[in-house]
Amino acid sequence: MFSHFIVSAVTRRLPRVFIAGVAAACFAVPLAQAEVKPWAADFRGEQVPVSDGTQYVRVGGTGPAIVLLHGFGDTGDMWQPLADVLKKDHTVVVPDLRGMGLSSHPEGGYEKVAQARDLAAILDRLGIKDAALVTHDIGNMVGYAFAVQYPSRTTRWVAMDAPLPGLGHWNDLFKDPRVWHFNFRGPDVERLVAGRERILLDRFYNDLSATPARIDEQTRDHYAALYARPGAIHNALGGQFAAFAQDAADNQKLLAEKGKLTMPVLAIGGDHSFGDAFAGEIGFAANNVRGAVIANSGHWIMEEQPDQAIAVILPFLRAK
Repeated sequence: MFSHFIVSAVTRRLPRVFIAGVAAACFAVPLAQAEVKPWAADFRGEQVPVSDGTQYVRVGGTGPAIVLLHGFGDTGDMWQPLADVLKKDHTVVVPDLRGMGLSSHPEGGYEKVAQARDLAAILDRLGIKDAALVTHDIGNMVGYAFAVQYPSRTTRWVAMDAPLPGLGHWNDLFKDPRVWHFNFRGPDVERLVAGRERILLDRFYNDLSATPARIDEQTRDHYAALYARPGAIHNALGGQFAAFAQDAADNQKLLAEKGKLTMPVLAIGGDHSFGDAFAGEIGFAANNVRGAVIANSGHWIMEEQPDQAIAVILPFLRAK
């Protein structure tokens, strides 16, 4: 999770972004419905064995494969609107990340290179040789770890609004006290959060969106219930977040050994978050990067502006 305040400080755009965010929150605008909708009957869900546990994976559609990876504050459910469109001409694979959503809760294995190896095993089990990736937040980190370890299995990559540990401006962002939540973990923290998961998630939805009301009550309640499941907060804070230091070292090593990614990459930033600076961040890891900016959106692009996001993503994925 990355506050637009932190990103703007790095890119020297704080006043403009801050003022724009306040203005967006203060004026009445027509709001899109961000409600989490049920998955279509033609998507099947199953628990797929991975190292020390299982991952819940939804699969639907036919055609070239696309993998959709979520981040913290969401589960695979965030991708339902995009998946419903993609299934018409693609096989769509939507995992809940390790320890999150409906997946199991192993104690270890949260390094992103390890999760990428689990993803490769999931694709093997599904008989999928290669796939495009669409990722957001922590999903970007798993997506990069997959693409750099399995470049021949990654046809193209859409990354959305979160940088990669150890690369680009990561160290500047990580040191800022305003990303206190990166080190917000431990048994006492979990006791404080227990039963108050909605309060914790609201902090991210409100602070990292252009217009908080776009993330409606049903959506907030839906994810709060999933993060209230036994082990979910522990695995998010003490698993996914706690692995960032090792992820940074792994990414620096992989970049030095393997060089930048060469497959086509689309880097999408919300205009109240990373904006057009995001393509530059992903450019530290990939050579063939184009950028796109979603208007009137913060970090939560698929919740805030799903129609815009889909309109940008589809032509990139379907390009020859």
